[in-house]
Amino acid sequence: MTVRAVVTGIGVVAPSGIGADAHWKCVLAGENRLGRITLFDPDRYDTTLAGEVSDFDAGRYADNRRTVQTDRWTHLGFAAVRLALADAGLPETAESPYDHAVALASSSGGNLFGQRELQRLWSRPARTVGAYQSIAWFYAASVGQVSIHHQFKGPCGVLVAEAAGGLDSVAHAVRTIRRGTPVALAGATECALSPYALACQLRSGLLSTATDPDRAYRPFDAEAAGYVPGEGGAVFVVEDLDHALDRGAPVIYGEVTGWAATHDARHSGRDGGDPGQYARAMRLALERAGTGPDEVDVVFPDALGVPRYDRTEAAALRTAFGPEPPPVTTQKPLVGRAHQGGSALDVANALLAVRNGLLPPTAGLDQPAAGCELDFVRVPRQRSVNVAMVNARGFDGFNSSVIIRGFPEDARGEAGKG
Repeated sequence: MTVRAVVTGIGVVAPSGIGADAHWKCVLAGENRLGRITLFDPDRYDTTLAGEVSDFDAGRYADNRRTVQTDRWTHLGFAAVRLALADAGLPETAESPYDHAVALASSSGGNLFGQRELQRLWSRPARTVGAYQSIAWFYAASVGQVSIHHQFKGPCGVLVAEAAGGLDSVAHAVRTIRRGTPVALAGATECALSPYALACQLRSGLLSTATDPDRAYRPFDAEAAGYVPGEGGAVFVVEDLDHALDRGAPVIYGEVTGWAATHDARHSGRDGGDPGQYARAMRLALERAGTGPDEVDVVFPDALGVPRYDRTEAAALRTAFGPEPPPVTTQKPLVGRAHQGGSALDVANALLAVRNGLLPPTAGLDQPAAGCELDFVRVPRQRSVNVAMVNARGFDGFNSSVIIRGFPEDARGEAGKG
């Protein structure tokens, strides 16, 4: 029998709030949390808005010895992991270290830490950097630090596919569980908010330069003109279903039943990506989940907010589902695009929608642009949500899709008999 993988813990650290409950309330209320960048002075840059995690105290989630060695991106990860473990009812330190794995995603690494150290290198006579520069910026830093801090010694790895990596990490966690490790951490956090990181994103020409937070990030809208950067994300406890049932996990949010990743295999940024390959990822995920297109209750899209990308995403959905795709909803305009952390946050939204039987409203949308006419969720919809699809695209051609299926509480007994 195929091992089944379920999500038993959610840890959210995002502009929308710290903790899944705070985040979900913000999402349902449609509260815009974008604002002027405070982590540095953005006056010299065309983009001055971002989604930041306000009032975040890293010292609440890791001791000083670890925080001085690491970047804010990893600090956010420490917090998300601790929240996820507490939510799952698991101890902070693994009792059986080799039964616990870490499979997080990354893309830009430790930006703030690296910028500070390079400024120190070039602005002081000593021309030195701190001892931790060699590890704090590294894209695998969060995985390494989390595994050490919590003594998770099972298979550990980092997935790098820009925004698509947040979904790839969940898929990799399920594969790890099916290979015999009963518990795995998955998901991602991000903090691509430093002068250097912002300059790199501006170079792409895809950032919004609007100054009104309520009008700045508008995926699929006729006024869409780029994305707003964000930080934060979500981490999940993904677990072997039998292991979760045996230990009496407090909550089973849902089951990860299918996933797929494809690549455009060409330079596709100028035309907004390859809708064929994107649709192929969706179809493969459905096929592997044993799920028909008509069974999907909601889709959480990548929602870049760049017109050509929005059009190809809408086209991919119609290719995968036919002329009338399922309801579509995105909350990124409330918090910004946090790269791999943003797609992980979409997984959290999908799990909470399934758990609560409630579709959260689409943010940042007034009038759909030509070619983007989809069934957008305009107000919260109370309904049975059994299957959710989460999609993400990473720059340079990455496409990923994950299928989440609900796990009703009354299914615990039947699953245990299996």
